[in-house]
Amino acid sequence: MVVFAVTRRETVPFEGQKPGTSGLRKKVTVFKQPNYLHNFVQSTFNALPTDKVKGATLVVSGDGRYFSKDAVQIIIKMAAANGVRRVWVGQNSLLSTPAVSAVIRERVGADGSKATGAFILTASHNPGGPHEDFGIKYNMENGGPAPEAITDKIYANTKTLKEYFIAENLPDIDISVLSVSTFSGPEGPFDVDVFDSTTDYVKLMKSIFDFGSIQKLLSCPKFTFCYDALHGVAGIYAKHIFVEELGANESSLLNCTPKEDFGGGHPDPNLTYAKELVARMGLGKSSSQFEPPEFGAAADGDADRNMVLGKRFFVTPSDSVAIIAANAVEAIPYFASGLKGVARSMPTSAALDVVAKNLGLKFFEVPTGWKFFGNLMDAGLCSICGEESFGTGSDHIREKDGIWAVLAWLSILAFKNKDKLNDDKLVTVEDIVRKHWATYGRHYYTRYDYENVDAGAAKELMAHLVNLQSSLSEVNRIIKEIRSDVSDVVQANEFEYKDPVDGSVSKHQGIRYLFVDGSRLVFRLSGTGSEGATIRVYIEQYENDATKTGRDSQEALGPLVEVAIKLSKMKEFTGRSAPTVIT
Repeated sequence: MVVFAVTRRETVPFEGQKPGTSGLRKKVTVFKQPNYLHNFVQSTFNALPTDKVKGATLVVSGDGRYFSKDAVQIIIKMAAANGVRRVWVGQNSLLSTPAVSAVIRERVGADGSKATGAFILTASHNPGGPHEDFGIKYNMENGGPAPEAITDKIYANTKTLKEYFIAENLPDIDISVLSVSTFSGPEGPFDVDVFDSTTDYVKLMKSIFDFGSIQKLLSCPKFTFCYDALHGVAGIYAKHIFVEELGANESSLLNCTPKEDFGGGHPDPNLTYAKELVARMGLGKSSSQFEPPEFGAAADGDADRNMVLGKRFFVTPSDSVAIIAANAVEAIPYFASGLKGVARSMPTSAALDVVAKNLGLKFFEVPTGWKFFGNLMDAGLCSICGEESFGTGSDHIREKDGIWAVLAWLSILAFKNKDKLNDDKLVTVEDIVRKHWATYGRHYYTRYDYENVDAGAAKELMAHLVNLQSSLSEVNRIIKEIRSDVSDVVQANEFEYKDPVDGSVSKHQGIRYLFVDGSRLVFRLSGTGSEGATIRVYIEQYENDATKTGRDSQEALGPLVEVAIKLSKMKEFTGRSAPTVIT
């Protein structure tokens, strides 16, 4: 047995190691600076209660992006030096973010051990490669992201750190082979358990959904299916679930081999970046000679986000969570006894609000960041939640879950078609969405992203929007000069959230302009980029006249889009005449 020693290394702080809504994300070149990763990991250990480090079990894995394999070895050596008892690593260091949450909550080691937390190595939907992005975040014992009390402590530690601890003579672990390696250190034994990345997650999915009914749907010749992992970690779960468990053809899987650089693509499941899937589903600019599949879906790098498509039909994430909530009780066994409540992030459209009101469900509007949903779920107040940025999930774990969302949609399709599999025509994704609009009304919705904007310019733009809010009469005068056919603003504010569970208050969560007809404009700075700032503009209009729910979305939203761009002085502040991405 290898006996390791603990080495104390002196270091100096790095500026800017402040974890955002989803951990610390920077360019790989930044992370590869000597001690950069070490400092953040030690700062995290120092921020945690002693019993969550000494003698504890930690998970270390991620989406497999470039630099992950190096980072895993560093964190293993630092965990050993800081008194951690054992580290669990997914094979090849691959675990989706939802699977990490499931492993923390569900997995029991051979010796009866349970994990108390995890380092997740991901920059989510950001590109990967030697000159692209890397990220690290810490998840807690409930399987959810560290709360602000912990991330604030981590950040404070990064600014004063003088030393870190590492077991430099611990050999590198072969993470490609399932095995348990045992070592001995100053505080006793230390194990590294390399385990199968998919087993625990697949077991959880089978306890939630009726795989038999989904299998019947997938085996129906009239139902065709396509899933694009964009070369992210979702690929290993797609093969296990869709092919091995549910019997789909392997040809229905696109880009399902995880790659360190995501095949040179941008692993963000939207209409801009999931080009191959979008074309296959008949939504590309050029018409395909092949008939598109009935159902298509995509995932991001770490498999917590999802995009759902029907044949030549895009389902907005805001509609998706509302439709899942409206159908969950009858279509998904896990929810058969009813929903505890539903929640959405503030920028997400109010489609879910209308479902909650109609079904008499508890409803919550929270800031962007999955940890806010986690608090509600831990308190038994929320069953299903979602956000407009392609994140959907439930209380089975404490992260958004891309494959869960796809299985939820397949369950709804299976339920709607259970007596129609031998009919001439199946109920389609588009049929389900249009029926939902007829029942609950339609929230026309779009999001404009201006990426890598100068941070100073972005702050000036946001300050301008806050200043405007001091006089609604002036706001409405400006709007009428831009478009006379847009209704008046009745309320304008910065969104502030008081958590009903712990009483904590989150301020400055987005600038809102609320119109008399139910329309909304929301402006936010996003914390998920690695450099510069991203300005997100959310534009929404509610229509409950069933004869008007079939309009083209961009046409219906045109007047409000013009108001948003001119009211914010987007071009004057940023120099941008068009957004980077339109969703």
